[in-house]
Amino acid sequence: MTKEKARRTAAKVAPASKAMPDDAHHGDIRGAFGTIGEHDPTGARTLRRRLLAFAAIIGPGLIVMVGDNDAGGVSTYAAAGQDYGTSLLWTLLLLIPVLIVNQEMVVRLGAVSGVGHGRLIFERFGKIWGRFAVSDLFVLNFLTIATEFIGISLGAQYFGVPAWVAVPLAGLLLVGITVTGRFETWERLMFVILFGNLLCIPLMFLCHPTLGPVVQHFVIPGVQGGFKSDGVLLIVAIVGTTITPWQLFFQQSNVVDKRITPRWIPYERADTVMGALIVVIGASAIMIATAFAFGHNGTGAGNVNAFTNAHDLANELTSHIGPAAGAIFSILLIDASIVGASAVTLSTSYAFGDTFGIRNSLHRSWREARQFYAMFTGLVVLAAAFVLIPGIPLGLVTTAVQALAGVMLPSACLFVLFLCNDRDVLGPWVNRPWFNLLASLILGVLLILSVILVVSTIFPAIDVARLFLILAAVMVVGLAFAIAINIRARLAMPPDPRMQEDRETWRMPSLALLSQPVKSRGRLIALCTVRGYAIVAMVSLLIKTILTAHGSH
Repeated sequence: MTKEKARRTAAKVAPASKAMPDDAHHGDIRGAFGTIGEHDPTGARTLRRRLLAFAAIIGPGLIVMVGDNDAGGVSTYAAAGQDYGTSLLWTLLLLIPVLIVNQEMVVRLGAVSGVGHGRLIFERFGKIWGRFAVSDLFVLNFLTIATEFIGISLGAQYFGVPAWVAVPLAGLLLVGITVTGRFETWERLMFVILFGNLLCIPLMFLCHPTLGPVVQHFVIPGVQGGFKSDGVLLIVAIVGTTITPWQLFFQQSNVVDKRITPRWIPYERADTVMGALIVVIGASAIMIATAFAFGHNGTGAGNVNAFTNAHDLANELTSHIGPAAGAIFSILLIDASIVGASAVTLSTSYAFGDTFGIRNSLHRSWREARQFYAMFTGLVVLAAAFVLIPGIPLGLVTTAVQALAGVMLPSACLFVLFLCNDRDVLGPWVNRPWFNLLASLILGVLLILSVILVVSTIFPAIDVARLFLILAAVMVVGLAFAIAINIRARLAMPPDPRMQEDRETWRMPSLALLSQPVKSRGRLIALCTVRGYAIVAMVSLLIKTILTAHGSH
């Protein structure tokens, strides 16, 4: 009997336990393009062996990044190109380091700790904060999955396929991809669907772009028509649809599920960097395509209506460029929605397993992990049914979900930043001071954009540019204060022998053996402040959404 079969046999009789991690998370790395033995020999590696190892490990970073070019992403990038030409391309270039920094931290957390993101928050912050984090994720992810099905229905509508046919078929496809019981099979199927994102390249060339405006707007910040309220809000939307809380939960848990350990962190970092580059290339291609399809030399849309929804845009592409452009855009939208729905639903199922101590691995069959797969299937069914309810304002739901993601993102990033400074969890892998500074700066910018999005959604007439300057000044003062406190704390901290240990072999001890984290007043104040803001913002957004929906009838 092989080791894998023995594990499966034992899993049928071994009860799930909150105290012990899922043993399916240990063993050989089985990827879409190869396998690495659990005890693969260390030492010098030839270039060929390094490439083979990278091929086996590649996956979590690419899937999480390309999965974020989902229905909301495609719609937002298309809207930016149609309404503002190529003038917002520079925002995508700036997102590359933001994506890499946030996702690199969860790569380390997953590889070193060997446990999912939700479970780590419960263990290191307590049940109250854990429930806050996971309940926020459940609500946001459900609504995000619904927007993916909205994208599928709009894309299918272009081909004359009704929503009541397209949505259930997509749901069956999602479940079929996931419940194979073999991690490597799921990953291969995901890669097949990921290749659909490459359609953005022929779409771009069909629209006959010219190089000059593209290069200019990649390197020179600006907004067509000036930095007015609508343009700044679209910048916020681009950031909000490209960086989302579910990505943090998904990649950490997927790294754990793929059995990636600290010695393979450099390879997974490369996977993440490649994913960030690909997602920005795809987003840029969509923005460039719509800019040149509807504008004049990519400078903006002067003679067409502003963006309304993805289906109308596909029809306009057919009118301006030809049937091939409309069809490619619609297929791209459907493909992106399926990838996004799969990744977001799986991140929820991983978090569900972390929360309730159930087996949550794609290495397990349905029989071994019924609750895990039932959670995935139930989410797909509920989200699909939600989209098919007659009279649901689909456009309003999509807009509200983007705003909600922007509200929840800073608190999700704050948890990651604190965990990456927890020496009991990461030992020699904790953030370096320069990395903390960079991550704190990014967190501050994300919080500013989140506040702008919420305030401008509630008060559309507000001067967004002035609000940005005020919040930026507050951020600079707050960051300087935080740096001073951090330097003082580090100087008072005694040397930690764990920092001198071998990084490749160091793993977090069992959660049951970890000492309780030291209670910090500064950490509590930061968490309470961000949480208080999130509650106020979510209530305000809910009221605004209800009033808008009522006013549209």
